[in-house]
Amino acid sequence: MTNGVVIVGAGHAGVQAAASLREEGYEGPVVLVGDEKELPYHKPPLSKTFIKDAEAKPQPLRGEAFYTGNTIDYRPGVRIEGIDAGARRLDVAGGGKLAFDRLILATGSRPRLLKLDGTDLAGVVSLRSLADARAIRELSAQTEDVVILGGGFIGLEIAATLRAAGRNVMVIEAVDRLLGRAVAPIIAAHVRQRLEAIGVRILTGATVAHLEGDNGRVSAAITSSGERLPAQMVIIGIGVVPNVELAEAAGLAVGNGIRVDQHMLSSIPEILAIGDAASYRHWFTGGDVRLESVQNATDQARLAARTVLGHAEPFSAVPWFWSDIGDMKLQMVGLTQGGDHHVVLGEPAENKFSIYHYAGNRLLGIESVNRPGDHMLGRKMLAAGFSPPPQTVAGGPDALKAALAAFQDMEPAKASA
Repeated sequence: MTNGVVIVGAGHAGVQAAASLREEGYEGPVVLVGDEKELPYHKPPLSKTFIKDAEAKPQPLRGEAFYTGNTIDYRPGVRIEGIDAGARRLDVAGGGKLAFDRLILATGSRPRLLKLDGTDLAGVVSLRSLADARAIRELSAQTEDVVILGGGFIGLEIAATLRAAGRNVMVIEAVDRLLGRAVAPIIAAHVRQRLEAIGVRILTGATVAHLEGDNGRVSAAITSSGERLPAQMVIIGIGVVPNVELAEAAGLAVGNGIRVDQHMLSSIPEILAIGDAASYRHWFTGGDVRLESVQNATDQARLAARTVLGHAEPFSAVPWFWSDIGDMKLQMVGLTQGGDHHVVLGEPAENKFSIYHYAGNRLLGIESVNRPGDHMLGRKMLAAGFSPPPQTVAGGPDALKAALAAFQDMEPAKASA
């Protein structure tokens, strides 16, 4: 009897890997280990509906019957302390061993720490888990003033949610604009304008020197310029770091994540890595990336399962992302770094527009605000390898659909020529 596949990490990536193993016909043991005691749950709602609704429940990724019905041995509340790659064995916290034939690391990421006096005060929190979201929800019910450190997606989603719930919200971002590593300046400026219009105060190019407390609880954030910002809750959202410690201690290659090849195999072939913790050479850009998204986690999980079963196709999924910030649904497809010009379709003044990013004649990606049709068509175009000329983009969705159809009709003819 084999030891089968052990999956460490029960987030989106880990659960999808377990599901895909069974869907692909794997018949050996599948053990899914998670360090939280909850049934695995969707994370995107935590920064939105969950924290604003006292009655909201976590949304399970799969019902409990899924695990039992597919003979998936889900083990909640279990922490792995070490990997013995040579013996193919895991050390379990509190004692015990767990043997494997293949190991899939879906260890995810954790909030980046901020070295600041006062971060140990009560009321200073980050958001990554259901326990964090519950703490924010409970604190917000007793809070009038909230300071959010970091102007990325998570921070801005929380800012919009808490402002809609009537809190005074201040966002402080160290660089000169919001969403600096994530979207184009025109999108960032639009998001800022919409948030400020509903009363969120935003400081960019600013930092916090320290946090003040009263009887062990945070009471204010003091900026580097000396401004005192009242705060009964401070939320730190300055990014995440991948959980690579287990892999590194076991001798796996790491570099901004656990290094994997196009089949999700680590430097030790019996061990795979997927999701937020995995770093790889991207097929589209040719550069090394580590992507933090549900889509990336689930696509890599599906491929990892196929790799375990002996299929050899390389990873080629088109990356896409989304974020809901107030009345803005942001959707991004592709990777736009290195772009040198863009085309705008739609009207920012109407809160509905898309930006098509190009490097020369090559379409790199599309960023959309409240134009889901553009996003879905963009996913089809990038998956097909189609780069429409900018003048075709200017013709609107109908022109793009027609151009894509013509391109797809032409491609089979080329292949058979």
